[in-house]
Amino acid sequence: MTVSKIRSLLYSAAKYLGDFSAIAKAFTTGTAKPLIQRAGRRIYGKIAGRGFNFFK
Repeated sequence: MTVSKIRSLLYSAAKYLGDFSAIAKAFTTGTAKPLIQRAGRRIYGKIAGRGFNFFK
C-alpha cells in the first residue's frame, strides 16, 4: 500500500470521525448546533476544494 492510499484512507476516516463527534456532541448538549456547524464546514470544504481544483 502506498503512502498516498494510506493518506486518503486516514482523511476519509477522519471525516467520518468528525461527523460522529458532532452527533455525539449534539446528543450531549441537546441542541442541533454542532450538526449545523459540521454540515456548514463540510459544504465549505467542498466549495473550497472545487475552487482549488479550478487553479490546477
